[in-house]
Amino acid sequence: MPELPEVEITARRLDEALRGATIASSLAPGINALKTFDPPLHAVDGQPITAIHRRGKQFVIDVGDDLSLLIHLMSAGRLQLYDKRAGMRDRTSRLLLRIEGDPERELRLREFGTKQAAWVKLLRRDELEADESLATLGPEAWPDPPEDLKAVLKGARPLYTVLRDQRTIAGIGRSWVDEILWTAKLSPFKRANDLTDDEAADLRAAIIEVLTRAMDHYEDVVHLPIPDKLPLPLLVHRHEGESCPRCGTKLEAVHFEDYVMSYCPAEQTDGKVLKDRRLSKLLK
Repeated sequence: MPELPEVEITARRLDEALRGATIASSLAPGINALKTFDPPLHAVDGQPITAIHRRGKQFVIDVGDDLSLLIHLMSAGRLQLYDKRAGMRDRTSRLLLRIEGDPERELRLREFGTKQAAWVKLLRRDELEADESLATLGPEAWPDPPEDLKAVLKGARPLYTVLRDQRTIAGIGRSWVDEILWTAKLSPFKRANDLTDDEAADLRAAIIEVLTRAMDHYEDVVHLPIPDKLPLPLLVHRHEGESCPRCGTKLEAVHFEDYVMSYCPAEQTDGKVLKDRRLSKLLK
């Protein structure tokens, strides 16, 4: 799933290209994608795009004076600007915004795979913040995570879990949580309410460092057209079996049903290698 850095750079590039452009027409060929009906999608037709920005992992496209499109890519969605319209046989299309002035230019939400989980809502601007998907978000993880991070993360859940909970802190997912916890030298299974003040400060600093580094990288290498797969500058995530970039210890991983968690046992788990999360004493 695209996370905060990937959504942020995409929003920036699309905003640079489309701010002030007028939507000539709109279409939602992905019948499951459009989750609202009032106002109708065609209400954006003839309206200018006034801004494209991000909230958590979601896109907000402000249209005209009082409308906003809220878009969540979920795990397999991609938002891209094309110089040619989608073909009738393109089954990946979920939302098409055709841009006035160029009959072929089109902002397109596509989704790969069969789950069709990506969604779009057209909301009145003054109702945007009340929508459940935004109203339930925790504070933004970047660029200024909460100073009272220890209080925000409080609870008995492991850091790996709580940092990915969008209701607690918004924007971090599976890829970047591995990088953040490795940078902070904290175990993924350490309980949030067991953090010392110093550890909480280190964690906050790691969030800023890792996400800023990612954004700096993307600013240099990501331009339109945005690739479907961005070049994630990851040091730890999915690098199990390789040497830790800091200490040289072999990076290990815990495999879940549909994802993997990577870590350095020497620096994060007191030398313990977690072969099976169900058997690990760290989970007791």
